Amino acid sequence: MDWPILSTLTFLPLVGAAFILVVRGDAAVVARNARNIALWTSVIAFVLSVPLWIYFEPADAGFQFEERVDWLAEGITYHMGIDGMSLPFILLTTFLTPICILASWESIQTRVKEYMIAFLVMETMMIGVFAALDFVLFYLFFEGGLIPMFLIIGIWGSDNRVYATFKFFLYTLLGSVLMLLGLLWLYFQFGTTDIPELMRAGIDPFWQRLLWLGFFAAFAVKIPMWPVHTWLPDAHVQAPTAGSVVLAAVLLKIGGYGFLRISIPILPDATVTFTPLVYALSIVAIVYTSLVALMQEDMKKLIAYSSIAHMGFVTIGLFTFTPAGVEGAIMVMLSHGLVSAALFLCVGVVYDRIHTRLIARYGGVVNRMPLYAAAFMVFTLANVGLPGTSGFLGEFLVLVGAFQANTWVAFLACTSVILSAAYALWLYRRVIFGVITREDLKAILDLNKREVAILAPLVALIILFGVYPMPILELFHAPVENLIAQHELALEGLRGATNFAAVQ
Repeated sequence: MDWPILSTLTFLPLVGAAFILVVRGDAAVVARNARNIALWTSVIAFVLSVPLWIYFEPADAGFQFEERVDWLAEGITYHMGIDGMSLPFILLTTFLTPICILASWESIQTRVKEYMIAFLVMETMMIGVFAALDFVLFYLFFEGGLIPMFLIIGIWGSDNRVYATFKFFLYTLLGSVLMLLGLLWLYFQFGTTDIPELMRAGIDPFWQRLLWLGFFAAFAVKIPMWPVHTWLPDAHVQAPTAGSVVLAAVLLKIGGYGFLRISIPILPDATVTFTPLVYALSIVAIVYTSLVALMQEDMKKLIAYSSIAHMGFVTIGLFTFTPAGVEGAIMVMLSHGLVSAALFLCVGVVYDRIHTRLIARYGGVVNRMPLYAAAFMVFTLANVGLPGTSGFLGEFLVLVGAFQANTWVAFLACTSVILSAAYALWLYRRVIFGVITREDLKAILDLNKREVAILAPLVALIILFGVYPMPILELFHAPVENLIAQHELALEGLRGATNFAAVQ
């Protein structure tokens, strides 16, 4: 394509936000127009992202649709481009944003204009992270996403929203400061912040380790990994439904994507050195947070802890350095993006009716909401990783890769299969089955047309990618093989340099 499709796609939501900004009239007119503009902007962005998939060449392991313009200083360029590892996350972002706006259609009644602007700005930041090929550009988008999410939780969240939003902001900002220091060192050392060039830089192993720890602080908090995960349950509980959806479905994936795009290819020696640390933290996350999920009384908190456990699977897969493990980790991230979004939307459906998230307040919902119960069942089984759903393939591939890399890690990771079934099915049984005893549940209504329109595409995609995942897998097969080959090549080069220095 001759026209800059990536820049157009990235900044289109800001154009919609600018239109909303100039909307005038009484409160009802402003709210209606803001919703319509935000929805149509996000739908157009999704439609615009489809040609990326159509014209993408899966067999090409390099970057496609590249755009490069001189920007801030020598060596710092406006460089955009995607490969098969970034395209699925852009599609996930553009697909879920209209769903988030539809989910907020009735539940958000105050400051609707500002809310829709925040969501469109958030979409720009998320797409920008996955399309950026310059480290400075990546960092600006990476950090920029904090601001709209800070506002979404802090203004439209629940009672304890101020505490949750400051905790979220401070945790993620602290880790990012260390990444900024590493970015500055790379620029002054090599005179460039271009990510493909830095992949070929050949950094000294000592500095690799220091840089890796700095980047790890930023990405581990973002995923999040144990023990820097405590901000996530608070943020989910306090966030509005759509805020939880975008936080779980897309923002958490930025941490895993950071490992794929920055840590593993640029710092291969340090990555191997710290792999046992990642394995240890991931196993603790899987087992500990799954057990904590079993003890939760709040539906959102239970799903939040399950997200941390699933992200433990992701980090294990990424650091196996096997095709099955890395592809499985990407598939887990994409599947979790759909499944976690759907689960938080399901919580939002009953919360809008009963205004509580306490599990004990429900029971027997299937008697009044059979459509809701059926959709919730699909999402619960996908969260467990049942064959035939998108959740199965990713976890299976990660376990295959883990067995190839470290048998004990694979064995301990397998406990997630049992624990996830325990907390997910326990939640489903408590909420859906049983006899209705509370008066407010006796009058509860099933899904309306808007809610069916929100949940039906998610049900379809979760089943489709569970039965036929090739359209997604073929996108990142070539770049994953290339990543592993370049990783091994870089390690061989470092070993050769080390041996040569020892001989001298």
